[in-house]
Amino acid sequence: MEYTTDLLNALVLLSNYVLIPALSYGSQLALGAVGVTLIFGILRFANFYHGEMMAFGTMCTIFITWWFQSMGFTAGFFPTALLALPLAILITMLLALATERSVFRFYRQRKSRPVIFVIASVGVMFMLNGIVRMLIGPDEILFRDGQKFLIKAGAFKKMTGLSEGLALKQTQVLTVILAVLAVLLLFWFLQRTRTGKAMRAFSDNEDLALLSGINPERVVMVTWVITAALATLAGVLYGLDKSFKPMVYFHLLLPIFAAAIVGGIGQPVGAIIGGYIVAFSEVTATYAFKKFLKYLLPSDMAPDGLIQFLGTDYKFAVSFLILVLVLLVRPTGILRGRVL
Repeated sequence: MEYTTDLLNALVLLSNYVLIPALSYGSQLALGAVGVTLIFGILRFANFYHGEMMAFGTMCTIFITWWFQSMGFTAGFFPTALLALPLAILITMLLALATERSVFRFYRQRKSRPVIFVIASVGVMFMLNGIVRMLIGPDEILFRDGQKFLIKAGAFKKMTGLSEGLALKQTQVLTVILAVLAVLLLFWFLQRTRTGKAMRAFSDNEDLALLSGINPERVVMVTWVITAALATLAGVLYGLDKSFKPMVYFHLLLPIFAAAIVGGIGQPVGAIIGGYIVAFSEVTATYAFKKFLKYLLPSDMAPDGLIQFLGTDYKFAVSFLILVLVLLVRPTGILRGRVL
């Protein structure tokens, strides 16, 4: 009986600090990685300003949320940011289309090499990063309204009698649900609609797609619109789950690209798989397993150290290591995407 209780405590502990956070974080990375892989698969360049697009969309959500709250307009049980999200997505779509028209269209018309697009996207990244920090500042901002916890650790302990309490945040559940809905809607669009089929055909063979009468400008426009929507959703879900800070989204670019490459660059399904692989790897590698092992091992074998592979400050080093290993061992990724 005592061993069963220890096992349950260990599972609750692991769920609290590894499984649930990694599932939520993986959903955020998956949404970001799908946006990156769409741009690469259809427009054929690595979009390095995707992280700043996430930051811009989240910033717009925050401003609109503050506006709604100033008028007393809230979502009650849910964060007000969910009401602001559609407007923020629309603004970010306009930003993406403006950037396409003013920057990337020029190079597309001249059939520039992919490296030129990458350099241009880096320039846009630094410009947009500066704009976001000037408008909202560099400080951390927390989303404070709405119900924070669906399950609280103290209530869980009283209900179960276990030593460990399970805490489940509303934002973690919202992240997974909205990510699943967004992905299902995206795949329905790509598989069932005429525009989605045109995008897939354009991605497979651009010349043949043009000969078939597909409008390349429409494909490009829709690709940027979808990418902007996914970037804003991913950025807002990350901000709701943790907090908003402009430079954090710049740092998120590494795990997002790692997720896209692990799954197979250009493959949306692979990007989703890669997002969860990177997230679980990061969270597992930086978790201290000392207390977890104490529940499972005899008292005389309990570890004295933290049993932690890496400190939390080195979380992104896991993404970098995964990225390098995949590029060395299997450059096409799990689902055999395009080679970088």
